[in-house]
Amino acid sequence: MNVAEILQKCRWFSRVEPRGFQRLVAMARLVEFEKGETIFQQGQPCPGMFVVGSGMVRVFKVGAGGKEHLLHMVGPGNTFAEVATIGRFPCPANAEALARTQCALLPRDPLLHLLQEDHSVCMGMMLSLSVWVRQLVELLEDVVLRDALGRLARYLLQTAAGSPDPVQLPMLKKHLASHLNLTSETLSRSIRRLVDAGLIAEPQGNCVSILDRCRLQRVADGLISDL
Repeated sequence: MNVAEILQKCRWFSRVEPRGFQRLVAMARLVEFEKGETIFQQGQPCPGMFVVGSGMVRVFKVGAGGKEHLLHMVGPGNTFAEVATIGRFPCPANAEALARTQCALLPRDPLLHLLQEDHSVCMGMMLSLSVWVRQLVELLEDVVLRDALGRLARYLLQTAAGSPDPVQLPMLKKHLASHLNLTSETLSRSIRRLVDAGLIAEPQGNCVSILDRCRLQRVADGLISDL
C-alpha cells in the first residue's frame, strides 16, 4: 500500500480538494513498524500526524508508578498525533504497534503550512480533532458515571456498531482492562456476569457474540446493575 492509498482510506481527507490531496501525498512518507515496536514516547518531539494504513496502534500513558492506561486504539483509516502536531508541543503520550503496522506520516511543518492555505484540509483536521475530544469525554464519562459492568457493556455495544457478529475485540484483555480503568480480575468477573445473565455468549478468543442487545444497552445506561 502506498501513501496515496492510505490517505484515500482516511475519512478525514475524503472531502479534500484534488490539489490539496496531491500536496498531502507529496509531503507524506511511508513508515513501517514491527509488532511491539515503539513509534514514539511521551515527551519526544512530535514528528507529525500518522495515518494508519494497516495494523493496529495503541496510544497510552504511563503513570509515575509504571502503571499504563490505554487512551485509544488506532486502526486502518484513522489517525494519531494530530493534537501534538497542530499544537506544536511534544508527544503527550506513548504509541506502540500491536501488529506489523504501516502508516503514512504527514510531517508537522509542511502539514501546518498546508492547513493555512487549504480550507478543505483544515476541515478534515478539525473533524479528526473533534472525534478525539469526543473519545476523551466518553472515557471520562465512563470513569465517573459508570461502574465496571456499565463500562464493559458500553464498550461492547460501541465496538459492535456496524460490525458483523461475532464482534472481534481489537485488543488484548489486559489492554481492554486498562482502557476501561479496571483490573484484569474485575474485567474477567464482569465478562462472566454478562455471560451468566445471557447477554453475551462465552468469548472465543477475542471474539464476542452479543445475545441480548436491548438488555446490554440498559446495563450500559445504568438501568440494570443487579445481574
